[in-house]
Amino acid sequence: MDEFSPVFAIAMAAELAGMHPQTLRQYDRLGLVSPTRTPGQSRRYSMRDVVQLREIAAMTAQGLNLEGIRRILELENHVSALTARVQELEHALADELLTKPGRRVFAAGSAGEVISLKAGTRAERSNQIVVWRPNRRS
Repeated sequence: MDEFSPVFAIAMAAELAGMHPQTLRQYDRLGLVSPTRTPGQSRRYSMRDVVQLREIAAMTAQGLNLEGIRRILELENHVSALTARVQELEHALADELLTKPGRRVFAAGSAGEVISLKAGTRAERSNQIVVWRPNRRS
């Protein structure tokens, strides 16, 4: 069981959050806390929902209105989703670098082109000598 498992009926969630069940129904209608529904359409709250209900109670005690609270929760959820995405991309990048370590080594070729090299190898060098003499006009 994790914090997102919907296990609490509305009466138990209201008791854990220190609220009246009717308040939880109102918050559900407003979209502040949206519990999952059983096949019989009864609400089931997770521990995360109960924590969010407590946060809402604290913000209302500080004088915030419900629309302001809804906006704050929306932004917090957005930040959480973005943070999870950044972590996912960081892990993917780390896995890519570990599984294919030589793909990001480059050198310049003789004509100025970019050459991809394996890690630990050197670009082939030319042993030719190029002599440059400027055209002199007498």
